[in-house]
Amino acid sequence: MGMNVLYVEDNPDNMILVKRVLEAAGHTLFQATTGLNGVAFAEKEDIDLILLDINLPDIDGYEVARRLRHSEKRILAYVPIIAITANALLGDAERALAAGCDVYMSKPININELRARVEGFAGREKQDGS
Repeated sequence: MGMNVLYVEDNPDNMILVKRVLEAAGHTLFQATTGLNGVAFAEKEDIDLILLDINLPDIDGYEVARRLRHSEKRILAYVPIIAITANALLGDAERALAAGCDVYMSKPININELRARVEGFAGREKQDGS
């Protein structure tokens, strides 16, 4: 069974690529183009996984991750977050992990790595019976 995946990303080309990859794998992709919209969506809907760009037009992905992890919707403290970002400087991965992300991936998006990361979380979900 596929997962409900929220992708918070303001670049339409990246959104199209990820949508094709995830929907082909049987997942449902929900889209938010700003950090604030992403947080609001996650707080309203049942999401199994979040893909998060760091460079967003309103609040950055680090702040999005922090807000999700401290949300009143307690399950968001445990929903996996994969940071997907063009930030590839020393310390960027550590910043993403410290903000609450579980995985850090750099752009350009490697679709094989993305597929493997997402399926790793999907497999864990299925094993837990959640």
